[in-house]
Amino acid sequence: MADAPSKGRMTMKEIPHVLACDVGNSAIHFAHVHGQDVDDMHVMRLGELTGLRDELERMWLTMPAPKKLVAGSVNPTALEILESAAEQSVQEPLLVIGRDLPLPIATDLPQPELIGVDRLCAAAAAFDQLGVACVVADFGSAVTVDCVSEHGVFLGGAIMPGLAMSARSLHSDTAMLPLVEPTSPDWVFGKDTRQAIAGGLVLAARGALRELVEAYATELGHWPVVILTGGDARLIGGDGAASDIVQAIVPDLTIRGVAIAYYRTLIE
Repeated sequence: MADAPSKGRMTMKEIPHVLACDVGNSAIHFAHVHGQDVDDMHVMRLGELTGLRDELERMWLTMPAPKKLVAGSVNPTALEILESAAEQSVQEPLLVIGRDLPLPIATDLPQPELIGVDRLCAAAAAFDQLGVACVVADFGSAVTVDCVSEHGVFLGGAIMPGLAMSARSLHSDTAMLPLVEPTSPDWVFGKDTRQAIAGGLVLAARGALRELVEAYATELGHWPVVILTGGDARLIGGDGAASDIVQAIVPDLTIRGVAIAYYRTLIE
């Protein structure tokens, strides 16, 4: 992330600290961001948020001023819980991307406000760091594979069920298929039902990633840099199986993008 988002060069001491929150479909991620540094990353699963207020207060008190509380959300109900917890503990207005802050990246979309903020934040963070055309693939509750042009414009992408979601669907919508934890297959032929499901889930995701990156490269006219994020990113690209197309795995990419959304308001 760029060093000094300001109207006149800021020193690191002057750059605001951001308690950045990524409110997703299965969890709230939050971390202390200061410039390029991301510290104290926390994950709280939805349904297990009883300690959220205390954790926000603890983190907020450790952060020096100036500081802001910023969130990107794709889950209105969880966002309400976060806002209530922040009001009780931090006593600082929660700046929500798309409501209180503009979207963090230019888009080539007819209705950018309808696109998941998490996708836009991850794309903004990737381009901010790379400065070149890139693909951001987020393997979380859902899988999104998005493309950013060489000019930093979000072009769009694709959405698929996440691996755990697909595993649950196979189990719940059939009479006999077991619920399987997705794992990286070290086999070619699944020798039983569990191996067949695990291999199918992971290899299908890897194949979809490759197909989409190749299609994006054709449209761009050159091969983009490919960045993975999300809870299953290492399962897809961390064992070398996709290393010929994946350049990096960045777990905190969306959190970085949430902070960027605020930092960019300081230079407008």
